[in-house]
Amino acid sequence: MTVNDREMSDIETKTTTDNASFYRIQFRRGGQHFTAVAQTPACLAGTVVLVRTDHGAEPAAIVGYSPMCGCRGENRQANHIIERLANVDEREKYSSLTASEDRAFDVCNSLIESHQLSMTLVRVERFFNGSKMIFYFTADSRVDFRGLVKDLVQEFRTRVEMRQVGVRHETKMIGGIGTCGRELCCSSFIKNFDSVSIKMAKEQDLPLNPTKISGVCNRLLCCLTYEYETYRKQRKNMPKTGKRIKIDNDEYLVKRQNPLRESIVAENSVGEEVVLAKQDWKMFQQIKKEIIEKKKERKSTEPGETPPPKPDGGGSPPPVLPE
Repeated sequence: MTVNDREMSDIETKTTTDNASFYRIQFRRGGQHFTAVAQTPACLAGTVVLVRTDHGAEPAAIVGYSPMCGCRGENRQANHIIERLANVDEREKYSSLTASEDRAFDVCNSLIESHQLSMTLVRVERFFNGSKMIFYFTADSRVDFRGLVKDLVQEFRTRVEMRQVGVRHETKMIGGIGTCGRELCCSSFIKNFDSVSIKMAKEQDLPLNPTKISGVCNRLLCCLTYEYETYRKQRKNMPKTGKRIKIDNDEYLVKRQNPLRESIVAENSVGEEVVLAKQDWKMFQQIKKEIIEKKKERKSTEPGETPPPKPDGGGSPPPVLPE
């Protein structure tokens, strides 16, 4: 598992040790924060530690203590386990790891140009033990990068893996600021991408303008999923828009819903729009469609009015005007 794989996964470790300490760590400067548990107390911010992974120990920097979550005595969860503090040589190697990845990024970019490949390099990650390098890239279609991999292996003398990612993961790796003015959710705390649909925007009465509900990646905003379930549950028991309801012998036509306030905007029998709070509409009765149609027929056949002609099957031919 690479550093990026850890960012995309949601593997959590449970611990019940009373004397364990929980920290926030990051594997690269400016990268995503994770929760890690350690038996080593009082690790200061900036301390380099070695974290257990499936391909060996990987270095990470302590950002600070992880805030307490839940009730005391319950099992706390952590993404990673800290094995030990890094020694002097490991700290020096870790400090030069970013420079090594930057150099590999530049070399790979120059090789991409020389091979004339239609791909965009996004990020390079190198294992701490030097056994493997992963190059993340985006492309519109399949790319034959066998010649590129051969040149990279000759250059760095290690295993090379080319991994194609989508625009969402590209934005997650690069980072940025969202329209809300905060750091992008994907680069700050989201580990797995949930499916987002236009239905979620409709459910929350958001404008369906693509520029309003799309993120930096030109895909639907991930934050559309945050309150979707709340809106859906609130609307479930409310009178539906466009339906006619009956409250205390008065009939209303529902115009709009306000799920957060649990109120509706309805038109009464006089034609006025009124706002009905939950205590006003909670005992509503929905008028069936058959009753509405009978009322319309009764009004159309009132005394003094001629009923509208019923259309026959074939229709009568138009009258012939004299020439």
